[in-house]
This record gives sequence, C-alpha cells and structure tokens, in this order.
Amino acid sequence: MTVISAAHELIDGDVYIDLRASLGLPLHLKCEGFNFAGSIKIQPAVRMVEAAQRDGLIGPDSVLIESSSGNLGVALAVIAASKGMKFICVTDPNCNPATMALIRALGAEVVVVDEPDASGSYLAARKAYVRSDCARNPHHVWLNQYENPANWIAHYENTATLLAKDFPDLDTLFIGTGTGGTLMGCARYFREHRPEIRIIAVDSVGSVSFAGAPGPRHIPGLGASAPMPLIDSDLVDEVIRIHEVDTIHTCRRLAARGLLLGGSSGTVITAAAQWLSHHGGATRTAVAIAPDLGERYINTIYNDAWVGRYYGQDGLDKILETS
Repeated sequence: MTVISAAHELIDGDVYIDLRASLGLPLHLKCEGFNFAGSIKIQPAVRMVEAAQRDGLIGPDSVLIESSSGNLGVALAVIAASKGMKFICVTDPNCNPATMALIRALGAEVVVVDEPDASGSYLAARKAYVRSDCARNPHHVWLNQYENPANWIAHYENTATLLAKDFPDLDTLFIGTGTGGTLMGCARYFREHRPEIRIIAVDSVGSVSFAGAPGPRHIPGLGASAPMPLIDSDLVDEVIRIHEVDTIHTCRRLAARGLLLGGSSGTVITAAAQWLSHHGGATRTAVAIAPDLGERYINTIYNDAWVGRYYGQDGLDKILETS
C-alpha cells in the first residue's frame, strides 16, 4: 500500500505493458504517467527543486520560472502547489492547450512566447525570455532543466535502478530524447553497471539533438531546435528518428485498444517497432520508456482537424487508412 502526504511524493514508475497482445511487439512499455503530474517529468522536477532548496537557491520569497514545452511545466506546477510556492511556466504555441489549462488550474502562471527567435527557434526565444525575466526579478529562480545535472541524476537513481531490478535480462532499451535527462541518466547507469545493454535514443524528424537538418515539429516533448547540453552521444548505441505522422498512427492504434498514450510515448513505441522488425532475433528482452499518457493530446494528435491542419490531407489519410 502506498500512502502519501503531498502530491509530489507519488512517483510510481513500476507499471509495465506487454505489447505482444495489443501490437504484436516483443516489447515491455514502462509507463511513467501514473502520478499527479501525469508524466516522467515529476522525477527530475522533484530532484531539481529539492537540490535548489538544499543549496539555498530557493527562499521564502522565491518564484520558480522554467521554460517547458508542457510536461515539466505541469510537474513543477504540481510541486509548487504542493509546497506552497509560486511558479511561472514559459512555453510556446506548440504546447497543448489542455496542458496550459492544467498548469493554470494548479495555480501557476503561463507565459506563451508566440514569436521564435531570428533562427526560427521557439526554444531559444523561451530561454531568452526566462533570462530577461530573472535579470529584472532577482527573486525569480530558473532551475534550467537543459543544463541542470539533477535532471539526469533523478533517472540514474530512480528510472534506471528500477529497470535493472525489474528486468535482469534486459538487453535493449529505447528512450525518447528531449532535454536528454532520461536518456543520460539511464545510459550512464547502464554503462557503469551493465554495459552490454543496447541504449537506443529516439528523436523526432526535424530535431537537431543528434545533428541532422532542422525542420518543423508540432508535437511537444521530444526533439529540440538546438543541441542539448546534457546529451553525450558517445553513451548511445543508436539513434532512431521518427516522423510525427508515424507517431500519431501508433498513438491511434493503441487508443483503439484502450491504451491512450501521449505523443512522446507514441514516438518511442514507433521507433522500437521499427528496430524490432529488423533486429527482433537479436534481443531477448526489450523495454521502451513511455513518458506520458494521452489525455492532454485529445485536441491535437487525436483530433482529425488538427492533424489535417499541420500534416495536410495526405497525412491525415495515411493515419486514417492504417489506424
């Protein structure tokens, strides 16, 4: 029995789905959405806030501020509400409207940076806003998920150690890449303790996290318009990039079987399915990390009008024909 006293104390990542029955995949999906933040981001959020409190960076008058495409913003809003703190989430138009509403419902302020910087990057524009805000308001504290080591340490100590315990025969692990916190925490743990395990990073087409050409992306969570400082590509065995239309197709196939998952989760599962179709005989036990659930994507990836607007009629037809 789990008993908690505050919302941020619930961090339950010990739920797995065997995808053989639903998709015919020899893959276990580690579901990280069963907490009050609804995603894996509760782990680094708790760790970053606690580290800042321990180091004296957060005082009684401090206001947290962070740039986020969505899930970390919700996690910090949960923690701020739980701890009686103020929080400002700086996001952009790609953030799901449902996610923004949720952050506000938790008592936090949402600032939408609706113009990218000169290079076309919303991420750079969000970070510039946070820097400017902190320069004007000395009591505002930027946790900086993009460079904060507490981001990956949370997954080194929690996500990876739980995976190692639950799957002693694990040999292939698929991890989505946003800031790189989950990827680097797990990669560092397994390189130290079980270096034979294949670490496969999953990215979105149009992201430059592992070089490549930048391009438009409309599903928040994975991918980046600029290299992420936390990522060390030498710790990764392989990178798989997924088109967003394929992400939506996978999400809808799973939803038709009662499994409503988020865009980041759909991207990771798509990559795992592609890899296993070519290397299925080369693995005994494969696990993919599903960062989030799907309720926040109801008006986006599960909405035909939204899909048609961003991916055209051809993209929508492809999804509808194969779902």
